[in-house]
Amino acid sequence: MTFISFPYVLFLLSLVVIYWLLDQPRSRLWVLLVASLIFYASFQVQYIPLLLAGTWINFRLGQVLSAPPDWRSDNWQFTQQDWNRKRLKLLWLGIGLNVLLLFGFKYIPFTLNTLAEVFGWTAAKEVAQWTSSNLMAPIGISFFCFECIAYLVDVYRGAPAAQEWLKFSAYKLFFAKLLSGPITRYHIMTGQMQQTRPTLDRIAEGLWLIACGAVKKGLLADNIGVLVDLSFQNLQRAGSGDLWLATIAYGLQLYLDFSGYVDMARGSAVLLGFNLPQNFDFPYLTTSIAEFWRRWHMTLGDWLRNYLYFPLGGSRQGLFRTCLNLIIVMAIAGIWHGAAWGFVVWGLLHGIGLVVHRLTDSLSNRMSWLKQFWRQPYGILFAWLLTQAMVAVCWIFFRLPNLKESWVVIQRLGGHAADAQFTQKVYVEAIGLQPLQISLLLAAIVVLMAIAYFGDRALKLQLNWNVKLMLVPVCLFAVWLLAPQGALPYIYFDF
Repeated sequence: MTFISFPYVLFLLSLVVIYWLLDQPRSRLWVLLVASLIFYASFQVQYIPLLLAGTWINFRLGQVLSAPPDWRSDNWQFTQQDWNRKRLKLLWLGIGLNVLLLFGFKYIPFTLNTLAEVFGWTAAKEVAQWTSSNLMAPIGISFFCFECIAYLVDVYRGAPAAQEWLKFSAYKLFFAKLLSGPITRYHIMTGQMQQTRPTLDRIAEGLWLIACGAVKKGLLADNIGVLVDLSFQNLQRAGSGDLWLATIAYGLQLYLDFSGYVDMARGSAVLLGFNLPQNFDFPYLTTSIAEFWRRWHMTLGDWLRNYLYFPLGGSRQGLFRTCLNLIIVMAIAGIWHGAAWGFVVWGLLHGIGLVVHRLTDSLSNRMSWLKQFWRQPYGILFAWLLTQAMVAVCWIFFRLPNLKESWVVIQRLGGHAADAQFTQKVYVEAIGLQPLQISLLLAAIVVLMAIAYFGDRALKLQLNWNVKLMLVPVCLFAVWLLAPQGALPYIYFDF
């Protein structure tokens, strides 16, 4: 039951009607919880007990973390210190359980294969193969565990713990964000649970977000994905120009696919009276890798900053420690995305990029001419080209996490001619467009992003709700008419 499907339309419509027909908040929460379980069951019904158990364990840990110490002892200072130590142990227990859950489903085969290659353990390789064949990771397990860790840390830092399992589970298993986010904090979402029925302009906004997400995913990302798949599945025949085109196309496909998912998730939530956080803010229009990460997968960036970077010391312990923290955080971000060395390399490259930006920024503060260079139009253009080139090359390791395959692409990015049969099969027969035409279409998408950004930020232009409502059926009809048959799965379902 993916977002772009007729069963999901029936599911969402039925849920919205039933949800708002009920007046009691508790009844609405039960409907929301049951509907979320039905939604997840349409993908992997076997993992529902696991999700419920994980939700209950984190709920109970949060309650224990927020419980006051026993003040009946005469030595109140000792009581406070002892309780602080116990709370810290409980926090680490909760973090450990969530990390163990994530590790158990996603990283056992990768770890065993690595040990087998390093130490020559054939038994480890056999176990890894058996695990890969028989154990499928639950969809959304990475998002589930990260949200749980954030909740426990927030409670440990003083935020109130959930007192009702129903409210906590309705938040934790909320279908719109369960599979691929956006990562949402408990205390932000539960503050919206005592809401009234949405007004007509909010309904229009929700439907507009769903329509925009459908266009991004079905009309744009899936069509671009045809080129990307054909190119990266035929590495030995593709030329340098083909691989550059596929690499840039993949960056756009990933953005449109994931931001389209988030738009539809946010739109579905709006129809139920919830506001999920924004996850993208025109990341391909940024002029530094630091700004890129402030505007790409924003909820993950917020999580990494608040629950990893700051606890490691952030930028408070000198330039060297700041650079080390950046590399550690981005390496963990890479590992979070998948159990393969390509994701580790992707994270490390972004970490190195952030370090270079931090060093350049520090140098610019000492050299006025360098600071002036970055403020000039040619300096801004150079910074944009440099940033996006770095991001694009890193996407190769993200798309092909097998280092042997990604290294082939890196080697063939310059001076390699394409096989004539590749051009015929891919551009003429499969796609029906020449490389130049595809390049112009991709450039047009970037230009449209720039126009939308300029209209939103500089001119403060916004469509009226009645205009959005009229455009919704047009967008959905275009998706139905022009989307490729057999829609591609959402890319972030793998993470």
